[in-house]
Amino acid sequence: MRVVVAEDAAVMREGITRLLQDRGHEVVAAVTDGEALVQAVADRRPDVAVVDVRMPPTHTDEGLRAAIALRRDHPGVGVLVFSQYVETRYAAQLLAENPAGVGYLLKDRVADVGDFVDALRRVAAGGTALDPEVVAQLLGVSRRRAALDASLTPRESEVLALIAEGRSNAAIAERLAVGEGAVEKHVANIFLKLCLESSENDNRRVLAVLRYLES
Repeated sequence: MRVVVAEDAAVMREGITRLLQDRGHEVVAAVTDGEALVQAVADRRPDVAVVDVRMPPTHTDEGLRAAIALRRDHPGVGVLVFSQYVETRYAAQLLAENPAGVGYLLKDRVADVGDFVDALRRVAAGGTALDPEVVAQLLGVSRRRAALDASLTPRESEVLALIAEGRSNAAIAERLAVGEGAVEKHVANIFLKLCLESSENDNRRVLAVLRYLES
């Protein structure tokens, strides 16, 4: 995996770079601000970028705005936002435009390095990886949540939230302590209720996440 790391904190930037290199991945650039991130992606063409939210010059939302620009100009490059903060305005825009190849993890909630690297691989491959807290806060600003909840059962809503986190059917079954066959039935019902027909070109799990998060 070819990775660009955008993080202004030197210790965190070096730590992410080292842990990825130790696992055989190539960090093609490590930068400290959004402008440098956009340029590095254009020059180096990585598979995925790890992006902090608050970077110079204002330390507010530069990282997310740069991530949105990356997804617009380089849609094949995955973006994993890795931050202490949930910035709902731009995060919702980043995910709603095309959630495939997008992740958002919170630094203080990643307890295992392997989980972080696995999430990065999923995003690089076009999947999603969303922290449950990010999902919860994004849903708090979604005006369609009431209508969606009216169509899905509580268990289906729970399964869909876990899909949004990027979990497989097997992982969802383990989390909910149910059989994988039961999860498959819930997923099929979710696709049916969201009118997501089978397609050779569309990933219905990603489309379900889009329906779940759009406002």
